[in-house]
Amino acid sequence: MQKIRLVNHDLKYSEQIFKLSSFPAVKNALGLPDGTVEDTKLFIKRVLKEEFEGITVSKVIVNEQNDLVGLTELMFIDPEKKICHVGTWIGYEYWGLGYNLASKIAILEIAFEQLELDYVFAGARKVNLRSQKAQEKLPFIRLSVEAEFPKEHKALESKEKQACILNVFYKEDFFRYMEKAKSFSTY
Repeated sequence: MQKIRLVNHDLKYSEQIFKLSSFPAVKNALGLPDGTVEDTKLFIKRVLKEEFEGITVSKVIVNEQNDLVGLTELMFIDPEKKICHVGTWIGYEYWGLGYNLASKIAILEIAFEQLELDYVFAGARKVNLRSQKAQEKLPFIRLSVEAEFPKEHKALESKEKQACILNVFYKEDFFRYMEKAKSFSTY
């Protein structure tokens, strides 16, 4: 598995985030309009404000070579219901290299250990097959939970203004996976 670090947003990452998110396949998957580095700086300022307010936990994904490879975020955090949603995007040049799994583990550790949440939802637009396939590869996710969580599914589709799939990470599934992974890594 790739080794990564999650670091706080900073305006110094503006150009790198802009460059990675402007690649057509990434931009289209995220549904981003054409933008500028200045738009990216505004995005970072908004994220920092939302983090300060406790609305989101958003991090920059950095690999062992200190390259920015993408972003990951816990959003719509509801401490009373002990739920939130996760969103992650990886720069095109880093696709298929294991950064999605590494970043999901790191951000879910924050969700389940620090925020003490029980469920973290992961959705994708039905037209975003790449995101769906990336989620399907995660060994600790429950797929197609729309019937189990109809309100979350409806809210996601309202936000995205299109048909979506809904998956979920359960805290106990995640910890079970991490225990099993730890026992294999000790040999």
